[in-house]
Amino acid sequence: MIKRMPSQNLQDWIAARKRFQLSHAHVQMARELGMNPRKLGKLDNHEQEPWKAPLPQFIEHLYVKRFGRERPEVVMSVEEQALAKEAARAARKAERRRARVEVTGPLKEKRDEGHPSPPRDEDGTARAGDRGRPNGGGTGQALSHRTWSGG
Repeated sequence: MIKRMPSQNLQDWIAARKRFQLSHAHVQMARELGMNPRKLGKLDNHEQEPWKAPLPQFIEHLYVKRFGRERPEVVMSVEEQALAKEAARAARKAERRRARVEVTGPLKEKRDEGHPSPPRDEDGTARAGDRGRPNGGGTGQALSHRTWSGG
């Protein structure tokens, strides 16, 4: 399985977690609240604004207000969420591939029986220019020059 880079949105959340010193739970709560990681700087207390709560406390307050509980039931880091999403995606892809083979497997074999294979050289490779067509691979028709007659 190829390990892919997290999306730009997930990279933004990772950077915000480091920049604002948030825990994995705070990042998950902020994501569930629909916050934008690029706009967290506005919400953060810069110690010049005494009326603002620190960002982790503000996120917790909004989370309790919206969902009625202190923390998420299952806390996962952004990286763990990305890996879980990738694993689910790979499982769905494998399931679709398996279902496609079950449905089209026997039909494809019957379809392939009717087509002749191209002539091959002694070493088993197809001959250049000859793809099993009677005139050596060409279509047998010259290209005609057509002009647009307007309409």
